[in-house]
Amino acid sequence: MDPRITVVTLGVADLDTSIQFYRDGLGLPLREREPDSDIVFFTLEGTWLALYPRELLAEDVTVPADGEGFSGVTIAHNVSTKSAVEAVLEEAAVAGGRIVKPAQEVFWGGYSGYFSDPDGHLWEVAYPMLTEE
Repeated sequence: MDPRITVVTLGVADLDTSIQFYRDGLGLPLREREPDSDIVFFTLEGTWLALYPRELLAEDVTVPADGEGFSGVTIAHNVSTKSAVEAVLEEAAVAGGRIVKPAQEVFWGGYSGYFSDPDGHLWEVAYPMLTEE
């Protein structure tokens, strides 16, 4: 796996409050978004920070949102092909990770799966997910 983080997604309880904190409080640059979108992105140096409702993020990962097996954070690693998604998931499993959600077509139009590291931190491997404009 390339040692690169492309998106850090935080599951949040109140999206509007979190937008105000990161945009208005910390001054992070908010990317343009659809008015009723459930997700927001802030452009950072070398990566993006995403905020997404905790319940929806847990649903995407297929784990309970109450904290049982879910910390509210996932780390995304984007790859250039569907077969690379499967290869990285296999690499993680061989290295001692656990496949949480096998590679599959997903609702946002891409192909992804999730693994957890030995400490339970969740990683999404995705194709395609986000590209810089």
